[in-house]
Amino acid sequence: MQRVTIFGRQGCGYCRRAKELCELKDFDFKYIDIIDEGISKADLEQTIGKPVHTVPQIFVGQKHVGGYTEFAAMVNGR
Repeated sequence: MQRVTIFGRQGCGYCRRAKELCELKDFDFKYIDIIDEGISKADLEQTIGKPVHTVPQIFVGQKHVGGYTEFAAMVNGR
């Protein structure tokens, strides 16, 4: 699998789960805390091309997958 990039924030349970899933599957991943990095949801909207209401927002390579639920389904072949 290509590198996974997770945009999230501290205190987010789904962000934590996404990181744990990457660790469990031994994926190459990068976690970016949007608060620490000064990234707004509006910034993410420009990158993704649609409104962003929640985190995490997850990319595999350059492809936007969605949030944790979509990512877990993709990883588990659903």
